[in-house]
Amino acid sequence: MAVAKKKYYVVWKGASTGVFHSWAECKALVTGFPGARYKAFPTLREAEAAFRAGPGSLSTDAQGKKKSVRADSPAPARFDPNGICVDAACSGNPGPMEYQGMWIRDKALLFHKQFPMGTNNIGEFLAIVHALAYLKQRGASEIPIYSDSAIALKWVAAKKCKTQLQESPETVELLDLVQRAEDWLAGNTYRNPVLKWETARWGEIPADFGRK
Repeated sequence: MAVAKKKYYVVWKGASTGVFHSWAECKALVTGFPGARYKAFPTLREAEAAFRAGPGSLSTDAQGKKKSVRADSPAPARFDPNGICVDAACSGNPGPMEYQGMWIRDKALLFHKQFPMGTNNIGEFLAIVHALAYLKQRGASEIPIYSDSAIALKWVAAKKCKTQLQESPETVELLDLVQRAEDWLAGNTYRNPVLKWETARWGEIPADFGRK
């Protein structure tokens, strides 16, 4: 039985943008998104080059179908050093939780929040939305946001924090913030790329709390 070849998926326009390693991730980001732009590539290098080049890197063949231009330009930078990175940490699951966001270039702290009870995934989700709101308020629509949480990225794309955390005196403030974050996503658009931090290739995300 033949094994399907690995493909990499570029999303230029969708709920989140970037290079993704599976069709499932890509599909979740483009399904139902008006004017979605995306394409599969056979290698990671081609996908990264195409993402950097933008959807204009697609040309039209004689049949009017889109095809990719050769991706033989130099490989793109590992990540954008002018972006924002976010991370969360939780002592227990659930347990005391905190999240933060900082500039990649100099690790300058942008925000830091603590809660008496939460989960790591909730923290990652809130950190991404916090960064999006921060950048939108400042009109910085081109700055990318990096998170190392695939789950949080999917939640942001779905505009829904799919947590099972129960409401209690310790969680009421946090869950209220989750609702506000979901409302923000439902009521706002953004152009900032929300990207997966590739820990295996780039090392720990700079916003990491160092508790591993």
